[in-house]
Amino acid sequence: MLFFTQCFGAVLDLIHLRFQHYKAKRVFSAAGQLVCVVNPTHSLKYAPARCAAVQASTEQGILPPCHHHEVVHDPQLVPCTCPLFSCPWEGHLEVVVSHLRQTHRINILQGAEIVFLATDMHLPAPTDWIIMHSCLGHQFLLVLRKQEKYEGHPQFFATMMLIGTPSQANNFTYRLELNRNQRRLKWEATPRSILECVDSVISDGDCLVLNTSLAQLFSDNGSLAIGIAITTSKVHSSEAEM
Repeated sequence: MLFFTQCFGAVLDLIHLRFQHYKAKRVFSAAGQLVCVVNPTHSLKYAPARCAAVQASTEQGILPPCHHHEVVHDPQLVPCTCPLFSCPWEGHLEVVVSHLRQTHRINILQGAEIVFLATDMHLPAPTDWIIMHSCLGHQFLLVLRKQEKYEGHPQFFATMMLIGTPSQANNFTYRLELNRNQRRLKWEATPRSILECVDSVISDGDCLVLNTSLAQLFSDNGSLAIGIAITTSKVHSSEAEM
């Protein structure tokens, strides 16, 4: 009976996941968008002090020294940029993507426009939903976080980070769009560099921010579909034409 119950539960989870994927495809198939169903993960760390140190040292062109051995890190190495875990990994910016995929099992979706379908929005904070988006020859990290900025009042924060330098990030514009029940909400901005730390971006509020009631207004049975589009910025386009 225990074996049957476990198998039956797994089958139900699979059916639920396929049903969520089907609903998202039905809504966005007209636009030819790819759908990625993203399950929540409870964050295992929140280290704003570490992020602040990394950001400050990045602006100066160096990384903070190792407190254990008092040895200065190679300035070309960056720490793990995954916001979910306290990961001791360091490496060059060019291999961050492979680290995120192999170590943290973060999915990557390719296409000019995709749909980020976050499930189980009712789970308590803090909770993260995260994927990578490959577009225009670059990789971007989309983070949706449920967090209590004020005690007892959870909010949802969605931002797009370029896995690259700040100067490269200035060449792009990203758009997040919620569309349901004849209501539409858009957020458009320049992505921030992954070197600037996701926690800092959320703390500054430089992202799409939804309170609980607004998130419920656009959600469907506990799932929130966010349309994502990335384009080159106008300044970059005009320079390319010249």
